[in-house]
Amino acid sequence: MTVDHLNRLLLEFSVILLFAVVAVRISTRSGLPSLLIYLGIGVALGQNGLGVTFNNAELTQVLGYAALVVILAEGGLKTSWTTIKPVMPAASVLATLGVAVSVFVTAAGAHWLVGFDWRVSLLLGAIVSSTDAAAVFSVLRMVPLPTRLTGLLEAESGFNDAPVVILVVAFATTGPLDSWYVLVGTIIAELAIGAAVGFAIGRIGAYGIKHVALPSSGLYPIAVMSLAVLAYAGGSLLHGSGFLAVYIASVILGNAKLPHGPAVRGFADGLAWIGQIGMFVVLGLLCNPDTMRSAIVPALVIGAVLVFVARPASVLAALTPFRLPWREQALLSWAGLRGAVPIVLATIPLVAEVPQAQEVFNIVFILVVVFTLLQGPTLPLVARKLRISEGAMGQDLGIESAPLEHLHGRLLSVALSGTSRMSGVEVGELRLPAGAAVTLVVRDDSSFVPDKATVLRAGDELLVVTTEEVSEAAERRLRAVDRGGKLAGWLHGR
Repeated sequence: MTVDHLNRLLLEFSVILLFAVVAVRISTRSGLPSLLIYLGIGVALGQNGLGVTFNNAELTQVLGYAALVVILAEGGLKTSWTTIKPVMPAASVLATLGVAVSVFVTAAGAHWLVGFDWRVSLLLGAIVSSTDAAAVFSVLRMVPLPTRLTGLLEAESGFNDAPVVILVVAFATTGPLDSWYVLVGTIIAELAIGAAVGFAIGRIGAYGIKHVALPSSGLYPIAVMSLAVLAYAGGSLLHGSGFLAVYIASVILGNAKLPHGPAVRGFADGLAWIGQIGMFVVLGLLCNPDTMRSAIVPALVIGAVLVFVARPASVLAALTPFRLPWREQALLSWAGLRGAVPIVLATIPLVAEVPQAQEVFNIVFILVVVFTLLQGPTLPLVARKLRISEGAMGQDLGIESAPLEHLHGRLLSVALSGTSRMSGVEVGELRLPAGAAVTLVVRDDSSFVPDKATVLRAGDELLVVTTEEVSEAAERRLRAVDRGGKLAGWLHGR
């Protein structure tokens, strides 16, 4: 490659990125999922559009895996442990038993209604059974749902990629299929190894980052993302689930109160957007509309079975023991969003040269486009019709912590949400522990030093300086007042 080639590539890449950034704004205003716009960009650049020739399924798979690692890392870093902890058992069952039910029900539909043999039917069922982390995370930011449902959807989308990838690889082999007990044993072993690697790297990495003062704040995001990638690579090389490892490590890192948390999450968010844009555009390039006409009817039939039969059946089978109300189960059934993950997984049989692999890819591509267009924009409406979003809780109190180097102290940045019960409380009524003080209030684009009689308002941002010893106690007190108002914990004198 010459410098001239590099200049041209940079020009094309920057134009595509800028167009994609504008597309996010368009999709937000119109309700059209942004992934469809990115796929459309790829199709427009392809053979039937501007004439770019691209048919490298193996490269697409590699780029897709890399993008998924970044997307899962970003989702894990933004996932609140307090949100997903109560629903971890339910999410684990939904991501395992629920996936199995979805695979077999969808496969039955593909076999009996479309006429595929059982091997191709199981492959199709496995490919489309995974909910997409990027799609779910993006929609959850716009739909106010109860904390239990938000945590369940986040955890499910983060966990279910791991067993699905194992199933797709198993069904995509050209040799004889393993017996069911060997397959189940393989899944359990890979999930256990991935979970162990993710937990170890997350805990060790969080301890190291909190106790090593780096010379620049810009190094913290790089360190955190490097740990996330290390978790994926380590889990995969040890024959475990790298996707589960990266998600678990990222959840641990994201909840460890690391220094410069906003910078870390902002950096991960930017990388995830680049990953999504690049992945969708490349997947669109790989698509050839001329070969897809024959796949339209099978895609609609299989998609209808998946959305209206398989997904509700998987939710019912997995969550009935947890006694979720039927309204919440109905919303979870409709919120099983598919995105780039199934299309990336559809490249696995292409690379393995499985018979009918191209037909499988075409069906999955059409299914994802049509049913994302159906489910994504209507999810807020469904939540309102089920009267679920009406009772949704407000956002948790946002607290970011950064060390004050050489001063043995910490600086807490506290953001009051619109539903915070800290609104209307005087600074003196916070009753922070000795060694902690509110030093600055930022309100309406201006700042001032408060006194004990200063009344806090929703939307305020507080800067609280604490000694190292009382920082955790101060944070606990702030969260207690945020949830319970100024009388929170008064019986215990806190």
